[in-house]
Amino acid sequence: NVVYEDEDLLVVDKPPGLAVHPAPGHPGHTLVNALLSHVPHLAQMGDSLRPGIVHRLDKDTSGLMIVAKNRAAQMNLIEQFRTRSVVKAYLVLVKGHLTPEEGVIDAAIGRDARNRKRMAVVREGRPARTQYRVVRYIKGYTLLEVIPETGRTHQIRVHLAAIGYPVVGDPVYGVKSPHLSRQFLHACRLGFRLPSSGEYVEFRSELPEDLEQALKEIS
Repeated sequence: NVVYEDEDLLVVDKPPGLAVHPAPGHPGHTLVNALLSHVPHLAQMGDSLRPGIVHRLDKDTSGLMIVAKNRAAQMNLIEQFRTRSVVKAYLVLVKGHLTPEEGVIDAAIGRDARNRKRMAVVREGRPARTQYRVVRYIKGYTLLEVIPETGRTHQIRVHLAAIGYPVVGDPVYGVKSPHLSRQFLHACRLGFRLPSSGEYVEFRSELPEDLEQALKEIS
């Protein structure tokens, strides 16, 4: 689903279950394959596996992503991410009643020494900060809007698990749920400056059907 498009970029609303780019084991059926069909000249941007990709979402995370359509726009957007001027907000459901209702989790993240496939809060890790605010409490759960200030791997999931409020449906760091077949993590808001004009724009994405249904079932 293309939310916005101009000569420099696309904003897409990625469905859950779709990997962003090809990797060993799944060479096709990725967002990149779909993008190359929509914008064939992306293939000329140099990186055959990740043409135009400036940031990513996990396969089972849904929501908004920016994709550059030319090299100049890609460099501009990468710089906006580097300087943390891009606003990325997620809707996240966690187990438990998170208090206080607003806060910042400031804890370094690195590879888990006990399992190198996982990330963890570790003293010698890279700096990581995550803002959150409570949207509402739903029985034994809390729906949050979360803004990661940094972009560490699995940052939101690791940080929330570390403070004792694991993401619902997350098979690695969170808690399983009979109501969900994936983690409750949706990129709902994305703001940045257009490379062509410098104008700030912001886009929003409603919760997809599976996450809305899960909220109804636990209410």
